[in-house]
Amino acid sequence: MEQYFIIYNPLAGNGDGKLAADSIEVVLDSVVGMADITRITNYRAFLADKTEYILIICGGDGTLNRFINDTEGLHISNRIFYYAIGTGNDFLRDIDCSGYVTPVEITTYTKNLPVCEVNNKKYRFINGVGYGIDGYCNEEGNKLREKSDQKVNYTKIAVKGLLRHYKPTGADVTVDGMKQRFEKVWLAPTMFGRYYGGGMMPTPEQNRRAAEQLTSLFVFHGSGKLKTLIIFPQIVSGKHIKYTKYVSLIKGKEIIVEFDNPRPMHIDGETIGNVKKYAVHAGI
Repeated sequence: MEQYFIIYNPLAGNGDGKLAADSIEVVLDSVVGMADITRITNYRAFLADKTEYILIICGGDGTLNRFINDTEGLHISNRIFYYAIGTGNDFLRDIDCSGYVTPVEITTYTKNLPVCEVNNKKYRFINGVGYGIDGYCNEEGNKLREKSDQKVNYTKIAVKGLLRHYKPTGADVTVDGMKQRFEKVWLAPTMFGRYYGGGMMPTPEQNRRAAEQLTSLFVFHGSGKLKTLIIFPQIVSGKHIKYTKYVSLIKGKEIIVEFDNPRPMHIDGETIGNVKKYAVHAGI
């Protein structure tokens, strides 16, 4: 009989991570144990006696990102399942699965993920790297969460940023050795999936299942505040790509984005402030 071990994030799902893990244990009779991911400090030692178990990751996109990066360099022979209880769940949305109901296997999706290199550090990511006003929104959302338990309204943050607080900047973009210059850049995310930010679809044609692993860069540039306010909401549906004067989509294996001035960024929702440059390497 297959046996399961649950790794959960108590902070996921607005603090309902442990409750969700307990609910899985009730459904699956063969759960042999569970552990709080925030307390695991050495995965090599932690997994040493669990090679025969199926691992269930219980949390959101940030939990998956944490697990993937904390186990970087380890050979994990376990099958890996995912039970999504996050607030965004963009990974699950991208793979079109019913993981909200029962755990879904994601073993193959955890292999050979792209790497983002920023500030002399490397991070694997499952969804995307946001840079520009999306990074700003994530940073401002974190500040609000520190002050209140209320749900963060990212649309409201974005609109305020567009109208008053956020300023676009110029950027040099290099994709597989080809360099381009863009002015007034609002957004410059690189995506491995189609979604980030709780359902926004900056790169609707990106395919993580493609035989050749590529990432997609989306550059939103050259628009004034009014045109930006018109286009920005359409990123949710992917209809923004029709505005070819202001929207550039470029696929590649090696992507480098360098802003003229530092801006916040995020990797699968985890914020990094004051970033001037990042690089993404796909399929390594």
